[in-house]
Amino acid sequence: MTKKQQRVYKEPHPILTGIRDYLSVLIGSAIVAIAFNVLLLPNEVASGGVSGISTILKGLFDWKPAFVQWTFNIPLFIAGLILLGRHFGVKTALGTIFLPFVVFLTEAWEPWTMNPLLGSLFGGILVGAGIGIVFRAQASTGGTDLAAQIITKFTGLTLGTSVALIDGFIVLAAAVVFDIEKGLYALIGLYVTTKTIDLVQVGFGRSKLVYIITNKQVEIRDAIYEEIDRGVTKITATGGYTETEKPLLMVVVHQTEFTRLKQLVKLVDPSAFVIVSDAAEVLGEGFKRS
Repeated sequence: MTKKQQRVYKEPHPILTGIRDYLSVLIGSAIVAIAFNVLLLPNEVASGGVSGISTILKGLFDWKPAFVQWTFNIPLFIAGLILLGRHFGVKTALGTIFLPFVVFLTEAWEPWTMNPLLGSLFGGILVGAGIGIVFRAQASTGGTDLAAQIITKFTGLTLGTSVALIDGFIVLAAAVVFDIEKGLYALIGLYVTTKTIDLVQVGFGRSKLVYIITNKQVEIRDAIYEEIDRGVTKITATGGYTETEKPLLMVVVHQTEFTRLKQLVKLVDPSAFVIVSDAAEVLGEGFKRS
């Protein structure tokens, strides 16, 4: 066991966790609402979601987006309350009410840009960041975001993929109502949103998963313990051609530690066989706790 693994971690107090989650819902919802009013709506970029529906209805009938969003969110919120649980429903109720409220408060704000490309790109980034923050609090801003949570729970798809599947239909409708060019901008916004959601969900840190096949397993293991302070898992492997057992070491390191690991392995056993892959998210001692 390494020094990092010997450290004692204290779980955050439930009240503090609850406060953090509710603040995350408020902050994330506000980010989405502001991005909608100053970047997406002025450029008629309907990049999915109930906000996309409200953009389309604003263009067709000049209906206020905030009221449209509240109207569509109600039945979806009820569905989420039934399928995702009461605790989830309380936080989602906050996002469902607060996001359109911020849309209403900021509807008179001046657009940040009237360039549809810039609007779709930066609007998509901000909307994805806001939704991702809310999702990390195990909540939703209501609307199709909530529907995406339901799909994810029962299918195992990522949240970004679930949002993309639902919102794709709304983007097609936008292309019909406005024009093909606006539909293409909406696709850009939708793509950026889904990628940003996944990035916020997974985090910005990247790790490397390394498999090492060597005849000097003890020396390499000790070097990793002492020089990098990472745990090593020993796996028994059998060569497909020789049918002989070979020791296989598995270790996960941060991106910044990877070069040092390569140098150590090469120094101890230049003939070692090393397999490296990306680990998008690592949970546990020495990495993220949750």
